[in-house]
Amino acid sequence: MPYKRHLLVTGGAGFIGCHVVRRLVTAYPDYRVVNLDLLTYAGNPANLADVADRPNYRFVQGDICDFEAVEALMRAEQIDGVIHLAAESHVDRSIRDPFLFARTNVLGTLSLLEAARRVWSERAEGFEGCRFYHISTDEVYGALTMEDPLFTESTRYDPHSPYSASKASSDHFVRAYHDTYGLPTLLSNCSNNYGPYQYPEKLIPLFISNICKRQPLPVYGAGQNVRDWLYVEDHAAAIDRIFHAGRVGESYNVGGCNEWRNLDLVRLLIRTTDRLLGRAEGEDEALIRHVEDRPGHDLRYAIDASKLQRELGWEPSLQFEEGIERTVRWYLDHPEWMR
Repeated sequence: MPYKRHLLVTGGAGFIGCHVVRRLVTAYPDYRVVNLDLLTYAGNPANLADVADRPNYRFVQGDICDFEAVEALMRAEQIDGVIHLAAESHVDRSIRDPFLFARTNVLGTLSLLEAARRVWSERAEGFEGCRFYHISTDEVYGALTMEDPLFTESTRYDPHSPYSASKASSDHFVRAYHDTYGLPTLLSNCSNNYGPYQYPEKLIPLFISNICKRQPLPVYGAGQNVRDWLYVEDHAAAIDRIFHAGRVGESYNVGGCNEWRNLDLVRLLIRTTDRLLGRAEGEDEALIRHVEDRPGHDLRYAIDASKLQRELGWEPSLQFEEGIERTVRWYLDHPEWMR
């Protein structure tokens, strides 16, 4: 059948990506959705088993840094929209191997931008109707004190880890391709996501698993670091809205308006998991272990998402406690994931 749009989603087998792909494939049956994912440790095609056989979906295993392969795929699939999620994203891993993060996050983004520019510039209508949407992180802005105002889209970039530096660089390339070549780009910077299908090295699924097994819960430093948390399906809804209605050349902050100290978050996870396991709420707080803080650990991130709310009418749908309960229930119902 002829499709209204032909979308390339990168990293669609990962945590956020699988929620975006599932939403697009299901909500837009007249869209062709091609999922390009290298399937590194955090990517899993089983995340999309429920849509794998849909006629408008195709999975391709491949590396975004392979420019020739990316360009050929975009031509073969007549791609007119890119939603770029593929990235190395774990700060601790970036401290151990910064070269990998520079390769994937910077050169991979550049590969996609250049492939899109070349393929779309050859169309009779040029860039008209095309969109290149790059998803980034609030960590590019650096750290806030407890008294500082929220990050806005005009906050100066000040990355403090190899991960955030690589994402900041990729953001700059996206803007440069818009300003230099006129590529129709969109960019968003999002706060911490949580929810189903997250790789269990991340704080929330790791701690749920450890609480279940009554293993130690390692909290960096005094646990006073603050993060703004957003349920992953709300982020997928924001990505959908920005891709379709965002202004070309603009960036949008996406956040949950939901700041939590790490120690308070861990205590909420303990209470919720204990209750759902039939234990006394909070009885597993003895599992908390304060460990040496990691290098360059930013104190606070907090997002001002008012531009996205004002211009595109998006806002989070869940209160944090409700989202945490949904998340804990999902992991308890999928013990194989935590293994």
